[in-house]
Amino acid sequence: MSPATLLAERIARRREAPAEDVIRVQGLRKEYQVGMETIHALRGVDVTVARNEYVAVMGPSGSGKSTFMNMIGCLDTPTSGEYWLNGQPVARLDDDALASIRNREIGFVFQTFNLLPRSTALENVELPLVYTGLRKRERKARAAEMLERVGLAERMDHRPNELSGGQRQRVAIARALATRPALLLADEPTGALDTRTGEEIMQLFAELHAAGQTVMLVTHEPDIAAHAERVLLLRDGVIESDERRARAHAH
Repeated sequence: MSPATLLAERIARRREAPAEDVIRVQGLRKEYQVGMETIHALRGVDVTVARNEYVAVMGPSGSGKSTFMNMIGCLDTPTSGEYWLNGQPVARLDDDALASIRNREIGFVFQTFNLLPRSTALENVELPLVYTGLRKRERKARAAEMLERVGLAERMDHRPNELSGGQRQRVAIARALATRPALLLADEPTGALDTRTGEEIMQLFAELHAAGQTVMLVTHEPDIAAHAERVLLLRDGVIESDERRARAHAH
């Protein structure tokens, strides 16, 4: 295919995926070979998430929820189907291109925080910015701004073992926000926290969403999913229901 044809195709694809959609998935399928058996983890998923939506993804074990999150997070590629992330077609990208887009467009929040134990809160938040080409002074300023945003301005020089579970998750959220990603993708973000601390973290997600951040939350807990405006329920590799509702505000 000539460069001109490739360019024309890319422009046409961008027109198909309007810029106001952060996620657009069409006919997404993922199959794994386990011995002689083919596992159909995703069986043709279609979903669109607009900018500044707050979506929870639920589903029983084996529903395809983790596979779906790996696709959305550019951690894996589909067997077939299309995926546009912030207007960019990503379904056919190689690992290096996926890693680059992932670092730029997606902020990850994990159940286990995934912080570097010997680094301060500020250094942990600064880490994803090292790959963006920002100067050291700018990186430090951005990291400090993000820690302030999550209510940890006084804890910048503390290491993870000097912080509570809730504070560690706030550091992880600040780190996820550092690159100003199009999508904040959280996997069971309250799973390692007590109920009260979990509620505080959900309140923070609500505040970030109110400030314009697109949020996708993967959870198996209905009371956590209730914080979102929209709930996708996956079952047997397809979206069984897609429910929009008024968000229940955290106390």
